[in-house]
Amino acid sequence: MNFRILVLGGYGNFGAHISRRLAVWDDVDLIIGGRDGLRAANFAANLPGSASRRGVAIDLGDPRFAEQLAQIAADLVIHTAGPFQGQDYRVAQTAVGVGAHYVDLADGRAFVTGFADAVDATARAADRLAVTGASSVPGLSAVVLDALRSEFARIDRVEIGISPGNRSERGLATVRAILGYIGRPYRVWRNGGWHETRGWSTLQRHRYGDPVGTRWLSDCDVPDHDLFPARYDIRDRLDFFAGLELRSLHLGLWLGAAMRRVGLVRDWSRYAKPMFAIAERLKNLGNDAGAMHVDVLGRDLSDRPIHTRWTVLARDGSGPEIPCTAAVMIADRLRQGRLAIRGARACLDLFTLDEFMVELAPWPIDAWRDTIID
Repeated sequence: MNFRILVLGGYGNFGAHISRRLAVWDDVDLIIGGRDGLRAANFAANLPGSASRRGVAIDLGDPRFAEQLAQIAADLVIHTAGPFQGQDYRVAQTAVGVGAHYVDLADGRAFVTGFADAVDATARAADRLAVTGASSVPGLSAVVLDALRSEFARIDRVEIGISPGNRSERGLATVRAILGYIGRPYRVWRNGGWHETRGWSTLQRHRYGDPVGTRWLSDCDVPDHDLFPARYDIRDRLDFFAGLELRSLHLGLWLGAAMRRVGLVRDWSRYAKPMFAIAERLKNLGNDAGAMHVDVLGRDLSDRPIHTRWTVLARDGSGPEIPCTAAVMIADRLRQGRLAIRGARACLDLFTLDEFMVELAPWPIDAWRDTIID
């Protein structure tokens, strides 16, 4: 029998990219799920590839959601219908409860860090795997650090930054998630202890290679802040920054963070639709190239100061393939019976950086490492 995969939000921004990649597998029954059944059916019908496919109307907020999920009888549910900030764990618990494996693309800090406690018992009782955070963070950022840490006897500082191109595809859910944390306080690991900062409250510039160039970056709240300090024994600090290509949009969010900090605005996420509309009107500006970097500083195995930087650069609008890759890799391993891990977990220790980059080989995406030893 074919391996049946349901992609929730399957015609949305990231869901569409994942669905296109799954549709080439001829041993898969691919089901595109969304609130608009006609749109889901039309999207499914126009997918390239040899997989069996269809669209279904399914609403996460429907009281009959568990019944609908049971009727679909998926082997794997991939949840892409964000934003995950503020969501509970009902979808994951329901999916594993009806006998499906589960993967999501969550980058909401509280959602990812609370996932295992909320879902693990149900997943283990059902003998299923449930994975959260199968995205750029912590899915990719963790495997980069896993690959780099063998060079270090001690890690003092980690800095991660990400900046998509302005012409790259984006969704309303992504905009709502960003607006939800700008100006909001959250904990960060600095000077060997926990301190408070606010989303998008700092400004710095980072030079990437062409055609990305120099981008503004600001503080960003992600699961890595909770997951990484202990995992990698980071002595001093962990920083995570995000940035927009257009200076007007980036600095606009920085000013918005200041307005929230002084109480002029309580929550920018309520303005996600008009802000998304503004961003879409400016979509023809800038370019479609984006990048991510991971800097690690500390002492090498000979106790010399060492600074290693890993960079990935995506051209020609290929950036969205990066946060979609972890979910595709997990789906591939599950359909082939090559992933025996069960229970609920963040997207850690499931694949290597080399394996991740092999998956990205068909796209114009390059990665490299630079190391400086004093």
